[in-house]
Amino acid sequence: MPISLIEIYMIVGFLLAAYAVVANDSIQTLGTFLSSNAHRPWWVLWIFGSGILCAVLAYGWLVNDGDVSYGRLERFPIPEGGVSWMHVIPPLALLILTRFGVPVSTTFLVLSVFTFSNVGAMLAKSALGYLTAFIVAIVLFRLVFHRATKYFHRTKGESIPTYWVVLQWCSTAFLWSQWLIQDLANIFVYLPRELPLEWLAFGVLVLVAMQGYIFYTFGGAIQKIVLSKTDTTDIRAATIIDFIYGIVLFVFKELSNIPMSTTWVFLGLLAGREFALSLYLADTEFKRTLRTVSLDAAKALAGLFVSVLLAFGLPWLNQVLFG
Repeated sequence: MPISLIEIYMIVGFLLAAYAVVANDSIQTLGTFLSSNAHRPWWVLWIFGSGILCAVLAYGWLVNDGDVSYGRLERFPIPEGGVSWMHVIPPLALLILTRFGVPVSTTFLVLSVFTFSNVGAMLAKSALGYLTAFIVAIVLFRLVFHRATKYFHRTKGESIPTYWVVLQWCSTAFLWSQWLIQDLANIFVYLPRELPLEWLAFGVLVLVAMQGYIFYTFGGAIQKIVLSKTDTTDIRAATIIDFIYGIVLFVFKELSNIPMSTTWVFLGLLAGREFALSLYLADTEFKRTLRTVSLDAAKALAGLFVSVLLAFGLPWLNQVLFG
């Protein structure tokens, strides 16, 4: 049976979104894990990450009647005429922005073209996520992890007890699963909401292969954002960051099914942590921290601007070209 044009757009859109999301958003989740495990073979990390990916997809598919987005796409139905060329443009734009290391929110960039009316709710939830992560990070790293962070900083490069490795891999497994539940919607928005088994198998193979490439290259351009932050290559600091990030995502997952920008939560967490550290680490300057955090926020806002521009412009262009 010949494949239709709509199915071609579905597959191309899915492939572009899968690579763009894995290359952009997943590294913001797995970045500290990669940076603190750079001495390990890439394929060991790949098997670990892919195992969790397959488990989350399989569980979602079984308990949600084929819906691997965990209900995140309830307000984003397949367009009346099916997936078209204009739905393929956002992940293509995301790929280009990712090449320049811009931490763009795939939630806004991809989903807003499908249903623009939900952008307000996504923006409100994402902004709240940024603010929550920012405040939580400042409070925890200023009051709770103050002494521990100073100790980690002072003993950086020394041998670390084995239990920290176990803790870090547990924190990564927790965070990675919570991120997947939030962001799988940005990829599977191109496919049927009740996913047939063959489409599930196709999706799993694609995502596992693409994740392998990202692990092989140890993160690509977006990884520079993680490496630019204080002591993120220290497995102890990375463990704490991942646990906090995962808990924030879990709370917002339970709050509502509205998709949110995990990118904004990630940037808020790192920003709050950097500000807290600048208050008591002698070699962490407040002005440099402010400049770095402001640059990251500006990049995220630039991504939001591109998202809104595409959400408005592509339907208009489609109307002009094809009526």
